[in-house]
Amino acid sequence: MNLLLMGLPGAGKGTQAERISEKYNIPHISTGDMFRSAINEGTELGKKAKSFMDQGALVPDEVTIGIVKERLSKDDCERGFLLDGFPRTIAQAEALQTLLTEMNQAIDHVLHVKVPEEKLVERLSGRRICPACGKAYHVMYNPPEKEGICDRDGRELIQRDDDKPETVKNRLAINIEQSQPLLDFYDERGYLVTVNGDQDIDKVFQDIQSIIEK
Repeated sequence: MNLLLMGLPGAGKGTQAERISEKYNIPHISTGDMFRSAINEGTELGKKAKSFMDQGALVPDEVTIGIVKERLSKDDCERGFLLDGFPRTIAQAEALQTLLTEMNQAIDHVLHVKVPEEKLVERLSGRRICPACGKAYHVMYNPPEKEGICDRDGRELIQRDDDKPETVKNRLAINIEQSQPLLDFYDERGYLVTVNGDQDIDKVFQDIQSIIEK
């Protein structure tokens, strides 16, 4: 079972990825993990990727695809995989299709966890951090015992600049613009399934299970 997971920041993708990976015994593969693994293992492609990353440059598609191929060829992918954060562009999506065809594989589903934009702003801008111990809270979903104060050390909680509503809205707008062509790409090919992420975590996972097991 080969799955792709898509969703905007704050949609709860990470939580669902963990559950899917555990339930179906397939590895959850994120772009960051793939790069770190290739770099740590010192593969040729890992060294190439590192040289670009050290310069603060984007890793070219051919290097990224090569790293994806290496990762999907590992033994733990025999039962399938869950790709998260890749592909990011149409060129990468087309290259992935070619790669999977070469490997006699195909994508089963592209799961798009969708949450209304205003809810995402609420989720992302509600985060508060303790500047001393780094513990994270949420004003609605995970508040401290005493409002605005860290449970651990009594320090006053702060809102990071990138969690402020205007910054969050800008970040979401960029993400929507970048992800829409990919959603259209997979929708046109019949892979895309939209999951309502604006409900209880368990219910979201139940909906994902019913898609996978249908």
